[in-house]
Amino acid sequence: MPAPFGSWPSPFTPASVAASSPRIDGARFVGDDVWWGESVPAERGRVTVRSSTGEEVLPAPWSARSRVHEYGGGAWTADDDGTLYFVDAKDQRVRKLTRGGDPVALTPPGPAHGGLRLQRGRLFAVREDLTVDPHRRAVVEIPTDASAADDPGAVRVVVEGGGFFAHPAPSPDGIRVAWVEWDATRMPWQSARLAITDGSRTSVVPTRAALQPEWTSDDELVFADDPTGRWALHRAHIDHDGHPTASELLTAAGTDADTGYGLWVLGNRWFQLLADGRIVAVRTNGRDTVVVISPDGSARPLTVPTDGHVSVDDASGSRVLLSGTSSTGAPGLWLVDVDTDAIEAVAGGAPADPAWMPTASALVVDGAHGPVHAFAYPPANPSATAPEGELPPYVVLVHGGPTAHVTGAASSAVAFYTSRGIGVLDVNYGGSSGYGRAYRERLDGAWGVVDVDDVIAAARGLVDAGLADPALIAIKGGSAGGWTVLSALVRGGTFAAGISRYGVADLRMLAEHSHDFEAHYIEGLVGPLPDAEELYFERSPLTHADRIDVPVLLMQGGDDRVVPPAQSEAIRDALAARGVDHEYVLYPSEGHGFRAAETIIDALERELAFLGRVFGFTPAD
Repeated sequence: MPAPFGSWPSPFTPASVAASSPRIDGARFVGDDVWWGESVPAERGRVTVRSSTGEEVLPAPWSARSRVHEYGGGAWTADDDGTLYFVDAKDQRVRKLTRGGDPVALTPPGPAHGGLRLQRGRLFAVREDLTVDPHRRAVVEIPTDASAADDPGAVRVVVEGGGFFAHPAPSPDGIRVAWVEWDATRMPWQSARLAITDGSRTSVVPTRAALQPEWTSDDELVFADDPTGRWALHRAHIDHDGHPTASELLTAAGTDADTGYGLWVLGNRWFQLLADGRIVAVRTNGRDTVVVISPDGSARPLTVPTDGHVSVDDASGSRVLLSGTSSTGAPGLWLVDVDTDAIEAVAGGAPADPAWMPTASALVVDGAHGPVHAFAYPPANPSATAPEGELPPYVVLVHGGPTAHVTGAASSAVAFYTSRGIGVLDVNYGGSSGYGRAYRERLDGAWGVVDVDDVIAAARGLVDAGLADPALIAIKGGSAGGWTVLSALVRGGTFAAGISRYGVADLRMLAEHSHDFEAHYIEGLVGPLPDAEELYFERSPLTHADRIDVPVLLMQGGDDRVVPPAQSEAIRDALAARGVDHEYVLYPSEGHGFRAAETIIDALERELAFLGRVFGFTPAD
């Protein structure tokens, strides 16, 4: 019996989506075990550390989460004896937890830490101190004997300054430390240097946007860089005088893809070195693939159960730990033997029935600024029949960043819609990572123009292909994606409704209240102040809120330091003043991104009810 689109019964409830959304937050071999970080939505997003033995290594109420650069990352590591080092989410101090003991502070109160790196008993981190003016950041070595807990001078500063740092990497012999650094006026995907010091002299390897230095020996590094417009693996040698040589391309195979993307989060791993000289690396060209690179530069594909934001977290012998999203939509962690291609599932959410999971089709449409890449997920429900002669509604998803990207991997969040008879179009608009520097830089100076043009072009491509009802297309996004949602609604004519999660509404307000990491980001996306004052005003959705004439759902975290509630509330007030159909929901304890299970559930329930009211269907649940 045919049923209206949107009203199909679905096993993907808001509660099941929340339960399936624990995020794998790094993994490593610890002796014969595997440990991994995992967010726990049911505990308001607490990040714990678990073991393949079934043990919860980091018990409640402790949580491993960094706030360095606001987005954090690299908040835990461990040694082979089972000692855990983690950043305490509450006070940002680094703590040590030995088996059977209680966490012991290793750093003094005040600064935040992240990007932890342990090498032969020596612990390195990126430190950020916002208690001093001007703010200071550093790469530091932290004593593991707790001597620095009450003595800040016991922390060894490797390098310090007003810019930004990432990827601290000590050499095997302990003589040198490498790291990535960039100026405060730049973003790391625009320009980032690879620096090396032996304690007395610091050298810089000529790079364009370096990522993830790893030592292959005491005098050789491998790292990612994009001098030709794609992040690829390069190698540099250190000569007898301690000077690095110019980098050389490690392999020409697959240089039409990126090994790396925007460095928003510390501790990301796009490749791992094996002891025999091979390298296991992720390559992204819309979708993620994994390859094994031999010492001669040749590469072969590695079959893995994921193509969604793959991270190569650790290596031991011929085995690597890969995390990502499985083909059935669940976040997962796998142990893969690169010699035998054997795959062992270590952790992750319960896989969904493949019959209910949507399959993404790559969609490329011609836009005003060049090709626009997207992934289309048509409605998929083995128990429902579509009404004859009708086209389904669609939700166009707009990722944040705006330099993030989507990969077309299935997820329960997408299936929540498609299983109910609502299609999803996930758009990698100009500015997204994963398609090379030129595609990423398409947005430079044109934020609010290119992104809006591209999502509109993608939506119209759906209609032209006969896939969607042109009167039933909504747009949804968060953060920078929320900005594009509001900007597209101002443009009008394409979308029948909008859902903005913690979206930017006022560029001037964003520039005035932005945190350090993104303090100058907007200058590249729009222009520097005061010269671009008129552009800031003209492009802000708040300036033209009187042009929004379709229903809007606004959702916001009360503790959001990246996009404060004032942004959503300004749009709310503008819509209310004109009587435009809108809803505003504030989650007081949430930050930039919703982590608590009850928030995820409530947000999805509200979104479904909102779309049902706007599009005229009654949800089955």
